[in-house]
Amino acid sequence: MTNWALIGASTIAKEWVIGAIGANGGRIAAVLSSDAARGERYAADNGIARSTTDLDSLLADPGIEAVYISTTNELHRDQAIAAARAGKHVLCEKPLALTLEDAHAMRKACAEAEVVLATNHHLRNAATHRAMRAAISSGRIGRPLFARVFHAVSLPPHLQGWRIGRPEAGGGVVLDITVHDADTLRFVLADDPVEATAMTQSSGLAQQGLEDGVMGVLRFKSGLLAQFHDAFTVKYAETGFEVHGTEGSLVARDVMTQQPRGTVSLRTEAGVEELTIDHCNLYERALGLFHDAIAGRGGPSASAEDGIWSLATALAVRQAAASGHAVSVESGL
Repeated sequence: MTNWALIGASTIAKEWVIGAIGANGGRIAAVLSSDAARGERYAADNGIARSTTDLDSLLADPGIEAVYISTTNELHRDQAIAAARAGKHVLCEKPLALTLEDAHAMRKACAEAEVVLATNHHLRNAATHRAMRAAISSGRIGRPLFARVFHAVSLPPHLQGWRIGRPEAGGGVVLDITVHDADTLRFVLADDPVEATAMTQSSGLAQQGLEDGVMGVLRFKSGLLAQFHDAFTVKYAETGFEVHGTEGSLVARDVMTQQPRGTVSLRTEAGVEELTIDHCNLYERALGLFHDAIAGRGGPSASAEDGIWSLATALAVRQAAASGHAVSVESGL
């Protein structure tokens, strides 16, 4: 059994990660919240024995082996580095940090402490995306030429908060959603982005100069072009992911979601084939692989390096939108 602490009394932990840890034989020993009363309520509601506002005392507990960090983005670096120095394995929400320098510092600290650092990019655990990756790697669409991701959704009120009003916390749709697109594209295509162009939109939901919509194009090392559309403000659209190659196309619908659902069609000269999808809980798969990584059996589903690549891509998208020019994606890896 792996004993965990939650750094952040978050909605995502409550809705997805606590259950996924339990499903993989783990136990939540404690939760950290900056608000003592909120932390106590959260612990009581979720069957957690202890809550605290003191990170140092939390990390000093020798019984805690791993931490899940789901605080706001500007806090990730210091919390992850402190956890690493205390010998705890780290699963961190995306984006890993607000700058590449900070993300690399997190990676370095965890490597020096010989603990696992993983990024909680849940979408690469979806059976739909794994089926697309397998179809591409086996040559079923020939050489991939183009991709398209549409991930424009309606951000519910209980998740808005800092995402639409706090630039210093890493708010805005690019660091919240485009990072997921970047990681999912890298995973499915087994390719890395090299250049970004983009335009952002502030339609009135986001404040303080933050963007609540973005469209853009990524160029990958292979030459493939990938179009993306992300938003907090679209109420009725479906999500989807397409990859078009020299010999066929993959068309996925309702797949950019936390839920284990969606379909993938393969379209070739032979006709349309619906791929068999064995759906599973995305977070349970991620936590299972994380526990295996702790035990020395392979790596997590999304590594520190994966988190750095997605952050680098999102930062390039933001810079491209601000400058009106194409910007190179440089991960430093």
